[in-house]
Amino acid sequence: MNHRISAQVFDRMVDHLNNGTTDQADSVLHVPVSNFALPEHLARELEVFRRQWLVGAMASELPEPGSFVTRDILGSAVLFVRQKSGKVATYLNMCRHRGGKVELEDRGKKPFFVCAYHGWSYDGDGALRGVPFEEQLGPVDRGCNNLHAVNCEERHGIVWINFAADAPGTLTEFLGAADAVLADYGLENSVIHMDKKIHSNINWKLVMDGAIDVLHPQFLHPTGVGKLIQTNASVWQDLGRHGRSFSVYKKLAEKIKAGTVEPEDRRYVTGNMVLFPNVNLIPTPDHFEFWNVWPDLKDPGKCFIHIRFVVDAAKLDERIAGRINRSWEILEQAALEEDFPMEETIQANALARPVGDFLYGRSEAPCQHLHRQLARELAAAPS
Repeated sequence: MNHRISAQVFDRMVDHLNNGTTDQADSVLHVPVSNFALPEHLARELEVFRRQWLVGAMASELPEPGSFVTRDILGSAVLFVRQKSGKVATYLNMCRHRGGKVELEDRGKKPFFVCAYHGWSYDGDGALRGVPFEEQLGPVDRGCNNLHAVNCEERHGIVWINFAADAPGTLTEFLGAADAVLADYGLENSVIHMDKKIHSNINWKLVMDGAIDVLHPQFLHPTGVGKLIQTNASVWQDLGRHGRSFSVYKKLAEKIKAGTVEPEDRRYVTGNMVLFPNVNLIPTPDHFEFWNVWPDLKDPGKCFIHIRFVVDAAKLDERIAGRINRSWEILEQAALEEDFPMEETIQANALARPVGDFLYGRSEAPCQHLHRQLARELAAAPS
């Protein structure tokens, strides 16, 4: 895995540490509190989600032909299949007869899929394979009763999906400048070492904010992350829909003060990739934290957080596994005991009084970006 910090980013961070500054947005941003509390606003956000390229699965979850994964995404049951050709295909996990799921297991390997309700079966390419008692049932047009396909593409070790029949752009267009960054990460050879699923009473945007908020470490995490990460020092790299928020370990500030900075000290800067609308990809020297934050379908005060720890398969040994386990312990303490409880109080207040605005200051450029991009998507959405 390769996630080098560029000389330009490093120099900007050193300059910030020398001068007590940080990257800034052009202006402050006021976000209505109701955006976190009203079901009708959530409904509009979900329509935006359904027109984006979304992270559906990791390619390593489908290691060989016949491998499959099932998932419920934005209310749709989805079946991911590695076909004989080696390509990944994605379908609605929905029988064309009466709508039952054609696969009930979370993952596995099968040559075909059978609906447990009436026995209709489908090949790995989605084609209708068999119809029990077809003569008595009546004529069935097999060419018109294959599984419903979902737009999908495998790139950078990720299986991307798009539910829109008239998707507004290709995956290449969607990723834009983020495409090259993901290529540099080298996720194609990664495997999932740890998989965590968390249901929270928090609006999805608050969780996304918290993962890149550089103003809170010393206050909310004084005995943990706040002792390691410099508060209010960040570099923001705008990548169109997406971006990277770079933060820095206090160790670099100490080395600057002592006048002992060396080129290899770039390792003290880390860049959190934010992929619109709901992914945080956090690199470390030997693995990645991969966050998917999914809105609840009806309740703006709830979300589902799917965290994967992925690592280069060739590098995964007992030592690396131990480091990843330790990373989860640090994250678990910071997120589950401090971040999420604080965000739950924000959510409770928003639901109780959904009036006025939340303020995102100029120094909060990374957090501003999600809300500005979401506002653009909402404005451009079909009425």
